[in-house]
Amino acid sequence: MTATHRNTPDLFALSEIHGPVLRPGDDGYADEVTGFNLAALHTPEVVVGATSADDIVTALRWATATGTPVAVQATGHGANFPISHGLLINTARMTDVRVDPTKRLATVAAGAKWRDVLEAAAPHGLAALAGTSTDAGAVGYTLGGGLPVLGRTYGYASDLVRSFQVATPDGTLRESDPDHEPELFWALRGGKGNVGVVTSMTCDLLPLTTILGGGVYYPGEHAEAVLRTWTDWTRTLPDEMCSAFTLLRLPPIPEIPEPLRGGFWARVAIAWPADPAEGERLLAPIRAAAPVTVDTVEEMPYTALDRIHMEPQDPLPARESCTLLRDLTPEALRTFLSQAGPEVPDYPILMVELRHLGGALARPARQEDAICARDASYILEAVGVLATPPAAEAIERATTSLHEAMSPYGTGHTMINLHGTPGNTEDRARAWTPETLDRLRKDKSTYDPANLLSFGHTVGSD
Repeated sequence: MTATHRNTPDLFALSEIHGPVLRPGDDGYADEVTGFNLAALHTPEVVVGATSADDIVTALRWATATGTPVAVQATGHGANFPISHGLLINTARMTDVRVDPTKRLATVAAGAKWRDVLEAAAPHGLAALAGTSTDAGAVGYTLGGGLPVLGRTYGYASDLVRSFQVATPDGTLRESDPDHEPELFWALRGGKGNVGVVTSMTCDLLPLTTILGGGVYYPGEHAEAVLRTWTDWTRTLPDEMCSAFTLLRLPPIPEIPEPLRGGFWARVAIAWPADPAEGERLLAPIRAAAPVTVDTVEEMPYTALDRIHMEPQDPLPARESCTLLRDLTPEALRTFLSQAGPEVPDYPILMVELRHLGGALARPARQEDAICARDASYILEAVGVLATPPAAEAIERATTSLHEAMSPYGTGHTMINLHGTPGNTEDRARAWTPETLDRLRKDKSTYDPANLLSFGHTVGSD
C-alpha cells in the first residue's frame, strides 16, 4: 500500500492490511485484478491483495462500514463477470497447504491451486479431488460443489470437506462444520460465494498415487460413431470409470502439439483409479469405435492429472456454459450432432463436451449440501474463445442455440461452476432447485443482509 493511500480518509481503515491496497492507476493494479479468464477485465475502485485471514476480515469490515460491494478472486478461472466498481479481494498470495497424513486431511488456504494441494499430498501417498485443470483455485472450485475428474468414483469435492474458516461480511471470522454453524456449512458447499469469504478449508484426502488416464482422439468426421459407442458404453460401466466425450476444434497455434494442431477432433477422455489392466480391458470398445489418430491413455501419477483433458494453461478470454442432462436418448444425440457435429460449417466453439455423471455423484452427501446436480446423468459444457468481437457474437449465438436445443433433455438446471456469464436473477436461479434457492436466500439474509457479496452468481437476500 502506498503512503498516499494510508493518509486517504476513505482508505485509512485498510492501512492495517499487510498486502497491497491499490486503486486504478497505481503500479501493480492491472496485475492484481487480472485473472485466468481474460474476458472478465476487472476495474474495481479498490483491490486488496490479501495475505491472511486478518487481511480479509479487515477488508470486509471496511466494506461493511462504507457500503462497498465485494468480489473475491483467487486464480480467476471462474471470472465470468467483470467488476467495474467496489472492492476486489485477491487471495492469490494465500497458498499455504498443510497435510496431516495420519488423519488424511489437508487444510487449504483461500488462494491455493489444486496443483499446490496435489503436490503437498503426493509425498504421503494421498490425493485430493481435483478437476480437469489443477491450475484452478481449490476453494472457489469447492464452493461450487466441484466436479472432479474422478467424480463418479468419489463424489463431489465438497463431499470431502470437513470444515471451513470463513469471514462473513460483518467482519466476523467463523469456524463452520456439521456441528458449528451447520447452516453456513450447508450454504458453502454448492452455494458458491453467497454468504462469506472462505479463508481456508479442511478436506479429506484419498489414498491414491496413480491412475489410468488420457484421451483417445479420432478425426472429427467419425464423431457420430464415437459418440454413439461412448453413450452406449457409459450405460455399462462401474463407478470407477470416469469419462467424457468431446468435440475439439483446435486452432493452429504452437501450444497445441502435432498432429492435433489446427484440426477437428472427437475425443474420449478417461480416468480410472482401479486396476490398470481392467481399465484397459473396459476401454477396448472405445478404441474400436473408429480409426484412432492419437491415444494418450496410460498409467500416470495422479499429480499428472492435467494430461487427461489437456486444458489450456495460459490465460485467455473464454465464454463457458453448461446444461445438466437427464439422459442421452437417440433424439438427444441427433440434436447434439445437428448443433455441434461435423456437418456444421465454421462452428465457432472451441470445445463442446459431454461428461458422464452418476455413480458417487448421484449419491446423497454425508452432510446435506446445496448441490442440485445429483439427479443428472450427463453434463453438457461448451467453451468458446472470444478472440475478436465477431467471434464473440458467433460464439454467443452458437452457445444459446446449443443449450436451447438440448433443453428438452435437461433437468432444467446448470452447475454453478460452469454456468458461465451470470444473467438476470431467473438465469442464475437455474443452478439450484426452488427449495435450495429459497434456503440460500434466507442464509444470505442472515449472513449478508446488505448484499455486499453481490457480484457474479449471487442470489440476493430473502
